[in-house]
Amino acid sequence: MTQNMPSPAEPLNNEYTAEDIQVLGAREAIRRRPSMYIGSTDQHGLLHLVYEIVYNSIDEAMAGCCNKILVTIQQDNTVTVEDNGRGIPVEIHPATNISALETVMTTLHAGAKFGGKTYQVSGGLHGVGASVVNALSSWLRVNVSRDGKLYQQEFRQGIPQGEVTEVGEASGTGTTIVFLADEGIFGKVNYDFNTLSERLREMAYLNKELEICFIDERKESEKTFYFEGGITGFVRHLNRNRVVRHRQPIYISKTINGTIVEAALQYNDGFADSTFSFANCVNTVDGGTHLTGFRSALTRVLNDYAHKNKLLKEDDPNLVGDDVREGLTAIISVKLTEPQFEGQTKTKLGNAEVKSVVESAVGEGLSLYLEEHPDEAKRIIDKCLTTAKAREAARKARDLIVKRSSLDTATLPGKLADCSEKEPSHCELYLVEGDSAGGSAKQGRNRRFQAILPLRGKILNVEKAPADKMLAHEEIRAIITALGAGIDDEFDPSKLRYHRIILMTDADVDGSHIRTLLLTFFYRHMVELINQEHLFIAQPPLYRVKANKLQQWVYSDQEKEELLRKLKGARKVEVQRYKGLGEMSAEQLWETTMNPATRTILSVSVKDAAKADSIFSILMGGEVPPRKAFIQAHAKSVRNLDI
Repeated sequence: MTQNMPSPAEPLNNEYTAEDIQVLGAREAIRRRPSMYIGSTDQHGLLHLVYEIVYNSIDEAMAGCCNKILVTIQQDNTVTVEDNGRGIPVEIHPATNISALETVMTTLHAGAKFGGKTYQVSGGLHGVGASVVNALSSWLRVNVSRDGKLYQQEFRQGIPQGEVTEVGEASGTGTTIVFLADEGIFGKVNYDFNTLSERLREMAYLNKELEICFIDERKESEKTFYFEGGITGFVRHLNRNRVVRHRQPIYISKTINGTIVEAALQYNDGFADSTFSFANCVNTVDGGTHLTGFRSALTRVLNDYAHKNKLLKEDDPNLVGDDVREGLTAIISVKLTEPQFEGQTKTKLGNAEVKSVVESAVGEGLSLYLEEHPDEAKRIIDKCLTTAKAREAARKARDLIVKRSSLDTATLPGKLADCSEKEPSHCELYLVEGDSAGGSAKQGRNRRFQAILPLRGKILNVEKAPADKMLAHEEIRAIITALGAGIDDEFDPSKLRYHRIILMTDADVDGSHIRTLLLTFFYRHMVELINQEHLFIAQPPLYRVKANKLQQWVYSDQEKEELLRKLKGARKVEVQRYKGLGEMSAEQLWETTMNPATRTILSVSVKDAAKADSIFSILMGGEVPPRKAFIQAHAKSVRNLDI
């Protein structure tokens, strides 16, 4: 039996012909859908433009043809990237009948990175970097030094403004690219100095004896990165504020079937796993086969050594991945001919063969180190055994929490005021500081989709606590049970009972401390909650300003001063400072901090995992001097200081 399809709404056009099919050129496609090529058009995408050009220079360095890169941000946010590599060829390309330089700068998937002849390894695998940056720039200029001559070509929004021309003589070789990102695409252009600086530092660590100089003329700041030790220096840098188990990082380097494997690792007395992976100098934040191979080798070798040297008895269970990774700081870097990344933003390495290559190289190197350094090996194994005991105690506590959270709502924390809505994507949970504010929030909330969990006092600092102690903490258990998604490696975002978790603390020092403790817990034990944008911070007002019949809530000191200037001359102006959420009535709390129509909440995100790891270690770890130095260095940038 056939059934007629229902008639659609009134069509835009009764005819649909071949003429309606649009074919976009590369430049038009990039400018119309920039996020397909650089991820987004926010600060992250803006920085990606710089990275793509720098990657080209890094490729020259990995080929052994470049040892210095200069990156400059000028006053008007123009970016210059200069290297002393071989220089982009300028002769006519046989396939395009235009210069090789113009081909590289205007054609997607055009470059010397596909045949494996010019570049054995390359970060810009897809060959789209330079052409994408060109298309997304209001203007771009390339200078090339080759064969004693200086060549130049200019572009506007990716369109050549003439052919390559010889403009003078040159000593040495290299490429200089100058570009200004298009404000029509990115809005106001403003590069973040610290984020860019950290990424350039990473690139220098990953390429020993490569000098990267970064000049920011806007801030009159300059940094030069040069590391003879390469990634061992990277590990020292990450562990600089931690108590280490062995003085020197373990360094492993081997080339197998054309793939270069480098690993550096060092254990500390902390509880976090700070392992970062790179493929062809690209930060693979989502890991991949190289990370899997590294972890497999680590677990296998430490178990073999522990059994062989009677540190583990025959009837003792083997150490597991969590045991050998707690307190580990490690860098795994691979450089290979044909990397397979997931998409142009390259967040995960997919080459299946790399797993066995890394596992072999790391296994051999680590085994040799342990045999040659028995004292350090024993300290590492002792750390792992202590972790194993704590893990077993934590497992029992975790199993109990998971069991409770998987049952019906009758087993949820008694102080949780749940919502009636059962679809997680429509639900939000407020983690509220104190019973007083929790009471107001419960009264003022929308019971249909807003749940309230009051937190008593300050939760445990998980940066300084083992897993069993953490899971014994009542407030942390309440949070885990309420969310219902597990914790650590067992965390499953699909089981979340709420898709918006909102931290709501007082606008004072104690509130900031509680918020930091909560952020530390989520970053260390539920990082996917952050990565999938489920975590938010509420912004309660600092002041209520009244003038005649006007009442306005104010969220910063600057906003208050601007409002008072506008109200200058008003007959009666009252300013009330709200230091605590408990000072607000249920109606006020709803109006200012909880209807989605009027509140302000900030989304929590982590763009630079290595930097975040370091900051949490400084601020929440056991070492006092680094924290003191950090506070002194940033004292002048403090806002809303509560005295």
